[in-house]
Amino acid sequence: MDSFYEEIKEKIMRDPENAFYTEKGIEPLFSAPKAAKIAVVGQAPGIRAQTSMKYWNDPSGVRLRKWMGVTDQEFYETDYFTVLPMDFYYPGKAKTGDLPPRKDFAAKWHPLILAGLPNVELIILVGSYAQNYYLKGVKGRNLTETVENYQAFLPDYFPIVHPSPLNGRWLKVNPWFQEEVVPVLQNKVDTIIRSN
Repeated sequence: MDSFYEEIKEKIMRDPENAFYTEKGIEPLFSAPKAAKIAVVGQAPGIRAQTSMKYWNDPSGVRLRKWMGVTDQEFYETDYFTVLPMDFYYPGKAKTGDLPPRKDFAAKWHPLILAGLPNVELIILVGSYAQNYYLKGVKGRNLTETVENYQAFLPDYFPIVHPSPLNGRWLKVNPWFQEEVVPVLQNKVDTIIRSN
């Protein structure tokens, strides 16, 4: 990891709001390579990702990489991507799925990190938490409308549904997403990471 990442990580761990995690030896889970071209913004690490300290290390991550058209090696072992969840710590379990990320976390850390990543050309907004924050005031009435109108947010943002297995029904009801939107996303990602 480069010095920029280490500097940000230390600041996050020293923040009193994250003392609960730091005292337990839990580090924030994100990536911030200086050469990154694409930012992937999700909600928060799942327990499996936090335990392994490997972001998107679950079935959702497998589907996300398939949607983006990238290999595990390209996602994890290159500097193409910065991964910025809306909270860098696992928030705990809810009745269905996980608890939401803390509301003010992204506002405190994302601008600081993105300001240090001058090569980012596209921010992929995975799910409603990311879209509500980054597209506040311009997003659709709901996630479906926002994702369906993804072209309105290009070239800066590309909103997509969360790839969680819990969204299987949404994907069946909205086949246009995988038929029409995913190929555009794959082409966009490929064009950016292959450019010099």
